[in-house]
Amino acid sequence: MGLTFLWRRMAIGLAVLSPFSTTHAADVRVAVAANFTDPARELAPLFEKATGQKIVLSFGATGQFYAQISQGAPFEVFLAADKATPTKAVAEGFAIRGTQFTYAMGRLVLYSRTPGLVTGEDTLRGGKFAKLAIAMCTGVQL
Repeated sequence: MGLTFLWRRMAIGLAVLSPFSTTHAADVRVAVAANFTDPARELAPLFEKATGQKIVLSFGATGQFYAQISQGAPFEVFLAADKATPTKAVAEGFAIRGTQFTYAMGRLVLYSRTPGLVTGEDTLRGGKFAKLAIAMCTGVQL
């Protein structure tokens, strides 16, 4: 079975199968990039309720999942934290061409516990802060 084969079945299941369906398939094993842990945990029960299929979520680093998948790990769905890794999986035959798509986008946000410190991009230009942390996400792809 190809890496993303059951994703198609999952998507069709969400659209077609009712919660009253008696059709049950094997567990759907999903490799989830750690940055998508909370949304995946929230979405999995909704999918299970809609389709009757059980989701088994595994959380970790995109690169580690790719290494496992390339060695035959039994994931049907791969929710990666970048575009390059799924593209590589398709190119190397570990995923079905045409099933890759962006499922989430990141956004830069400035935040401070100090009221009034953050005033948009002027905060960065002014440099009146001691620490700055940046998390990168250019688009997450399946």
